[in-house]
Formats: sequence, C-alpha cells, structure tokens
Amino acid sequence: MTPTNGRTMTEKMLARAAGIASCKAGDLVRPDPAWVIVHDGYVESLYKELSALGYRRIARPQRMAFVTDHDVIYTTTRAAERGAANRRIAAEWQVGHFSDAGRDGHGHLYPMESGMVQPGSFVFAYDMHCTNFGAIGAFALGVLGEISVVAATGSLTVQVPGAVRVRLDGRFAPGVHARDLGFKLSHALTSGQIPVEYDARVFEFCGPAVDAMSVAARVGLCNTLTEIGVAHTLFPPMTYRNEPCPELAGLVGDEDADYEATIDWNLSELVPQVALPGSPDNAATVETVAGQAIDQAYLGSCGSAMYEDFRDAAQFLRGKSLSPRVRMVVVPGTIEIARRLTDDGILEVFIDAGATVLPPGCGPCAGGRSSLLAPGEVSISTAATNNHGRMGAATSRAYLASPLTVAASAVAGEIVAPLPWPGDGTASLEIS
Repeated sequence: MTPTNGRTMTEKMLARAAGIASCKAGDLVRPDPAWVIVHDGYVESLYKELSALGYRRIARPQRMAFVTDHDVIYTTTRAAERGAANRRIAAEWQVGHFSDAGRDGHGHLYPMESGMVQPGSFVFAYDMHCTNFGAIGAFALGVLGEISVVAATGSLTVQVPGAVRVRLDGRFAPGVHARDLGFKLSHALTSGQIPVEYDARVFEFCGPAVDAMSVAARVGLCNTLTEIGVAHTLFPPMTYRNEPCPELAGLVGDEDADYEATIDWNLSELVPQVALPGSPDNAATVETVAGQAIDQAYLGSCGSAMYEDFRDAAQFLRGKSLSPRVRMVVVPGTIEIARRLTDDGILEVFIDAGATVLPPGCGPCAGGRSSLLAPGEVSISTAATNNHGRMGAATSRAYLASPLTVAASAVAGEIVAPLPWPGDGTASLEIS
C-alpha cells in the first residue's frame, strides 16, 4: 500500500490525546486520558495490587472513576463486602467520581449521558465494552489488568492500531436493529466471509446511513463488535443528545487515509438475526431458529439499554401479556433512562405485560448475578455475550437478538422475528 498524507480517525484522535502533531498505525504513543474508569468488580483487586507494590495513592485521582453496575443489588455477603471496600477505597484515594449502587447506572452508558465522556475525548478503562464511547466519537481503550499501570502513572504507552473503514448505505427495514448488523458483521468477519483482519483493529463507521443513525443505534453496533476482539469502534463525533459536533469535523478520517480495508454494506437488505449459544458472532437469521421455545427473555445490558431500545421494544408488548412459559427481565441502562421510561409510561407497558424491572446496571449479563437460568433452560436476550454458562447453569442455552426480536419472542413464547423480511442481507456486501 502506498503511504498517503491522509489520516484515519484513529490516528487523529490518538495524536490529539498524546499531544503530538501526528502519528501512524504502528507508532507508540502515550495518550493523556480525560478519565480512567474501573467497574465495581475490579476496584478491590486494583487496590490490593498497587498496595502490594507500595503505592499509597494514585496518579491524578481527580480523573479516576469507580462505577457500580455489576453488583447493584447485593445477593451475597461477598458482594456486600466488596461494595463496602469500594466505598472505603474511593474515599482513601479521593477518586474524582464514585458511582455507588443506585446512583447513576451502567458505566458504559451514563458517562456519555452525564457529559463525563465527551465527543473527541480519550478514556482508559478496565472493561472492554468501553468501546460504547465510540458511539459519540470518543476514543476508549479497555486495557484489563494494565489499568493498574494507568492508575499508578497516569497513562500507558500503546501502539496505534490499524483501522478498517465501514461505509454504511441504505436504511434498516422494519423490524431490523443495529444489533442485527452487529451480529451479522461479526460473523462475516470471524467466518472469513469478509477476508479482513479484525483483531485489535479499530472499526471506523461512515457513510450516508451513519449520518441518520442515533446514538442508541451506534451503541448497539459498537457493543456487539467488541466481542470478537476489535480494539475500538468509532463513529463521527455526535453528542449524546444526537446533535452534530461541527467543531470536531476535522477528526473524521480522511478519504485517502491508509485504511487496512474498506467494507461497504447496504443496510436495506439486512434481516433480523440471532446469535446462537456460545458466542455473539454465531449469527444466523431468525428464520433458521424460529419456533425454538424460550424460558426467559432479558432486555438490557450495555449493548441495548438505551431509552430507544425499550421504547421500540414496547410496541410488541403494549396491550399484550408475556407467554405463560416466559419470564422477562427488564434492566434500564441508567437512572435517567429509567426516569424517562417511567414518565413516558413505557416501563408500565413492560410491567403490565408481566415483566420484572431491575435497577439500572448490568443485570443478568454480569455473569449471572441475577435472574439465573436453570439447567436446560433457554433464554433470548440483548446481553453483550452468551458464552455457555454465562447466565446460569452450564447446560442452559442463551440466544442473543435485538430488542425487537426479544420482545416479540417473549410474547410468542418462542423465537420469532418481529416482522417478515425478504432476502438474506448479504447481496450488497462489498470489500476493498
């Protein structure tokens, strides 16, 4: 590939975060994070690791955020002990933001909602689903255990990832959701249908369809691709309230940038998908598993807990009841989203249908901390992942789908598509 003067959005944002004029894929940079975010399940481990190394304080505590979204209800004594430890550590380290149980909601959602994470900003986080922040054009890297280096020193030297450009055209057909695209695209990549390297790459979305895509839809797409090992997903900067950011227009990738590949996809021919048990990239059309009986439906998680997800799903439950064989769990993403759903009467639709509403947070997706599946049971949900045993017994089976398919299936008592569809969604796929 002949080098060009153009730069990807990834290169522009990491150069900006590192305070340098420019960088290219493969370069080493040291970004200056606006925030360092750690969820409640890892705070105590981080504290013990740094304490063992002799650290009594952390670098720039005002930029450290602890978020409580896994154990928002203490179902074990250990969970209560962990919550108490997190409160003590937050006070001792004087962290800039501590979100206790019931205060904010999901740590991959409310930082955007509250304005903590802004378009164009850079974030280090412990959990890989911080890729959600790419929905508003923020760059976030989930670094797992290396977050201890960031906490101790203030940053981490990283290699600038290569980028893949995804151009979206057309519009979703009725009954199709951004999560469907996420499942289909993930499968096309891991199966080799799209012969593009995806591991540790940043996927940058652009095109006419992107311009019309809400932040809620972008979140669903960012979240799903995370599970196959991409480094990050990026959209052109947009505020959480779906407003453009003209002052950041220069951050968008250049047309002549050195992208490793470009994928063109027309959304108009995409049909409802499910992810078969085992992995979110085990995508198949809903038609292939239609009629599969289900025991539990779950709507929520960091991938599908935005206001629009519940609003659109409610159309399939309004005036109806859940199938007698199905229990349904509904988990709004944040306190503010729960408030809006309440004010607009949307939560009432779910309650009237027979669903159980849990406090904002991860819900069952947090390794089965609530609403467990019994041996042999089948669930359909909008969870981030569905590896075997994730939400209960090892012999349970977990299907993933869009909020629309989950809601329609909860009423039917079996997996069904929210609406009929034509084609198989692959005819307009082009790779260059």
